[in-house]
Amino acid sequence: MRILQYQDKNFAKEVAVLRRHAAPSPAVEETVRQIVAAVRQHGDQALFDFTQKYDGLKLTAQSVRESREASVDRETAKAVKTAHANVRAFAKQSLRKSWSSRNAQGAMVGERFDPFKRVGIYVPGGTAPLVSTAIMTVTLAAAAGVPEIVVSTPADKQGRINDALLYALRFAGATEIYKAGGAQAIAALAYGTKSIAAVQKIFGPGNAYVVEAKRQVFGAVAIDLLPGPSEILIIADDSANPAWIAADLLAQAEHGKGSQMIFLTDSTDQLRAVEAEVRKQCALLSRQQHLEEVLENHSILVLVENLMEAVALANDYAAEHVSIVTKKPAKLAADLQTSGAIFLGPYSPVAAGDFLAGPSHTLPTGGAGKSFSGLTVDMFQRRTSIVEFDEKSLRASVGIISTFGKLEGLDAHSRSGMIRLE
Repeated sequence: MRILQYQDKNFAKEVAVLRRHAAPSPAVEETVRQIVAAVRQHGDQALFDFTQKYDGLKLTAQSVRESREASVDRETAKAVKTAHANVRAFAKQSLRKSWSSRNAQGAMVGERFDPFKRVGIYVPGGTAPLVSTAIMTVTLAAAAGVPEIVVSTPADKQGRINDALLYALRFAGATEIYKAGGAQAIAALAYGTKSIAAVQKIFGPGNAYVVEAKRQVFGAVAIDLLPGPSEILIIADDSANPAWIAADLLAQAEHGKGSQMIFLTDSTDQLRAVEAEVRKQCALLSRQQHLEEVLENHSILVLVENLMEAVALANDYAAEHVSIVTKKPAKLAADLQTSGAIFLGPYSPVAAGDFLAGPSHTLPTGGAGKSFSGLTVDMFQRRTSIVEFDEKSLRASVGIISTFGKLEGLDAHSRSGMIRLE
């Protein structure tokens, strides 16, 4: 773990690492470009070749689509159903509704919101079956009324998708499930292959290659946001329980490669106590290899001069998850403008947001929070504006139409209004 303190001579220079902007690695960018181009040109064959190369799984046109149902124990089923109910209820409250009104000239104007017809959702496989991600993405698509919900997720080398994940995908509303991961899966969803028909919009988190693939196919399809490896930033004062802080930090660090762990405090005692707790608790956890990589390479503990400095650093960093454990957390939260999700107070573990609180846990990472918000149900809706003039409202408007036509040198625009009233 790297420790920075505001009294340090080079503090300003060293803490600049937190002032980041989302940008792809040139090496990742080039690799993904080659994968996307190959899948776009060669379809299934490239998709299957890359799946065998990167995942060790040999796919065919007959095996790429998952056809089996999965059964799970009662405890798992209850957890899935409970989380699904909360996420669906939250999503239903957030749906945008069509509306109409009259403008100043009497014309009817409004907006119509329709679900996309076909969407693609990427659910990572990797080192853990992200069952909660199935709930946090597919549920929203179903709540919005999307009829074709296509999921792509890596299978193991035997071609099996984890039973709990498969159960959650089916329960949440997936209509098609494919055993493909990585940038090649994103390319297949974007451009289509013989086995996987193209979608209109792609959703879901992934590693650096998946995120970069989404960035590169944008335009051919729409995308939701750029959610990559997990991040947590905690702001705490001397009132916080260091054991609880350490537990939250480690909960996100156990996602492993690329995950980020940042702790900001204005208390020297708190900094040292959290450092000690992280090391103590880490030794008790099962995912040692993943935790050690994050603690060694992606963990920063910072002693700031005051909590407002911590807020400024948090806004520069734009973390996926920000937890505020201070005497007045809501006051600090009001000044946070780039966070994916904010957790207030000592009894709000980030894991509660990961698994069942209600808002989707699919959030911007890598600094993308400065431009993107987290996944919401209205992202599964397509907006259309509606305009209807009658003769009276057109007569009230034609002079303005003509004026703009003259100003912009577009006389056909002017004429298209006047001809209706001659």
